[in-house]
Amino acid sequence: MDKHQPSPESSSEECTVLEAPPPDPNNCLLHTGKVFELYCRECACVVCEDCICGDHEGHSTVTIREALELQRSALQDRLRSAKTRLPQISDTLSLVKEILQQLTNQRASIEEDIQSSFEDLHKQLDVRKSVLMMELEVTYGLKQKVLQTQVDSLLRGEGDIQDSCAQTEEILAGEACTASLQAEQGLVERLEELTNQGLPCHPEENDQLDLILETDGLRKSIHNLGAVVSTSAVASQSEAMGAGLEQCIVGQPASVTIVTRDKSGGACRSGNAILSAEVFTPDGSMVDGDILDHKNGTYEFVYTLPKEGRFSLALRLYDQHIKGSPFKLTVSRPSDTDPEGAKRRGKSPAQKKKASKRASSALGTPRRKTHNPIEDDLIYRIEDDLIYRIGSKGRNRGEFTNLQGVAASSTGKILIADSNNQCVQIFSNEGEFKSRFGVRGRSPGQLQRPTGVAVHPSGDIIIADYDNKWVSIFTSDGKFKAKLGASRLMGPKGVTVDHNGHVIVVDNKSCTVFIFQPTGKLISKFGSRGNGDKQFAGPHFAAVNNNNEIIVTDFHNHSVKVFTPDGELVLKFGSNGEGNGQFNAPTGVAVDTNGNIIVADWGNSRIQVFDGSGSFLSYVNTSADPLYGPQGLALTSAGHVVVADSGNHCFKVYRYLQ
Repeated sequence: MDKHQPSPESSSEECTVLEAPPPDPNNCLLHTGKVFELYCRECACVVCEDCICGDHEGHSTVTIREALELQRSALQDRLRSAKTRLPQISDTLSLVKEILQQLTNQRASIEEDIQSSFEDLHKQLDVRKSVLMMELEVTYGLKQKVLQTQVDSLLRGEGDIQDSCAQTEEILAGEACTASLQAEQGLVERLEELTNQGLPCHPEENDQLDLILETDGLRKSIHNLGAVVSTSAVASQSEAMGAGLEQCIVGQPASVTIVTRDKSGGACRSGNAILSAEVFTPDGSMVDGDILDHKNGTYEFVYTLPKEGRFSLALRLYDQHIKGSPFKLTVSRPSDTDPEGAKRRGKSPAQKKKASKRASSALGTPRRKTHNPIEDDLIYRIEDDLIYRIGSKGRNRGEFTNLQGVAASSTGKILIADSNNQCVQIFSNEGEFKSRFGVRGRSPGQLQRPTGVAVHPSGDIIIADYDNKWVSIFTSDGKFKAKLGASRLMGPKGVTVDHNGHVIVVDNKSCTVFIFQPTGKLISKFGSRGNGDKQFAGPHFAAVNNNNEIIVTDFHNHSVKVFTPDGELVLKFGSNGEGNGQFNAPTGVAVDTNGNIIVADWGNSRIQVFDGSGSFLSYVNTSADPLYGPQGLALTSAGHVVVADSGNHCFKVYRYLQ
């Protein structure tokens, strides 16, 4: 067959494959020639006229146009609903990223603390090792010298006796003669002398040289040294309960129990969660309370309100509101039959009886008194007066929201820790606004809740940040330099500087006073929670007197305590009450050039003056413009008293006689 001849199966023309045209989406597939005109709501599909007479008979229908409009409207609603979630998701994303960054920063900070702490322990061990080696050498040397001296003495005595005996034996072996008589007489005397000589024939030392090194306890301590503390508690699942959430009585403690839970709602079984509680008065000022960690995932917040009205309680876990927070509180006066009802708080000093001197607080021998102008001039008269007041509630410069700490510099500046505005405002001694700085946040260099402020001799500004749980150091013009106390502090409230330039921090939550070098190195700490002489219950602020002693206001123990830098109690004065020298929760404290102690009495809304031994002297007259919940207090370089009038959202400067 010719290779070009086509096969019988092939065709001279190519075949064309024809495909059926796609169906018209507007035509009904069940009824030929019928167009979709209606929409069945029950079946959610398009139908033709014949369909509604068949399977869709009796169903609710609308025109396709109406169905499209309804669908588009529903789609628009869903779109709007979906878009409303975006800001929430964005805010949550930012918050979670911030928490993640804080977690990373905290990890780095703790890692640094662990490294430095163990390096310090290594150094201390090396120092102790050197001391022990030195003690060993000294003790060995002393004992060895005694024994070696005795050995040398015995060897000399032994040699002398042996030589004399050999010489005598040699003479005795020879023939006695007149010539040897004199020599023999000399040997008799020599042997008698050697026989009677006082050689140390008993050991003059012993061989005891032992080491007492109790390492078992140390090993156990090292094994348990330190702990990385955390909890899985989240604010969205945690809740509060207790009578303190509903009805409170003026002047009586109220209690709220907080139960922390994890993301699944399971109860947390460990403590150390970062919990904050704030009670706001109707005018926006804040009332302090005390949080007790039961170490089992539950916490108790105890607070006392000074007046009746409607208050707000904000409970935050890791800076987020827990379920139901903020809570609305109704505060009422006690009934007439209640013996506590007769007790009235917040009197102005002008309403009180004339000052009378109180006996000195007894703790050891009272200090020797010197000439005291306050005692001479003010014990029976009050002449201090308001010079000016600055501020009102707000967020602008010269306005405050819950101002707390106060400091005064030697260069004529007044510094105010504006707590809820997350900044520090600076004024001249005359009240002229100079500057302010502070950015809200939880990163180094930012402020979350500044409560205490102090000025270092170098000019640096030191700020206690209660919610960030550290102390920040800024330059005099507000540039961040460093932070100290991170991972050590739980709730720093007040801060001051001693005569050595050390930073003294009053930790309100841990009821401890910390002393740091400006570099952040911890020098010492003292105090714990309780009502003992060396214990605190919510300490607030501190000052340093001329002896470099530390004066601390013990808020819930209603007293003022004076300590040495080593934490030894020197003096304690004050008790709960409204009389002269009594306190209803003391806060700010300062010391004048004569050693007198000036104390802000928060619950009694007054300022009291004491001498260096704790004896009451006088009040600062605040009757012209009464205080409401005074907090921080300081003496300006001009010798005036400046106080943070927290409840009135301002600070006031008073004349003060020194």
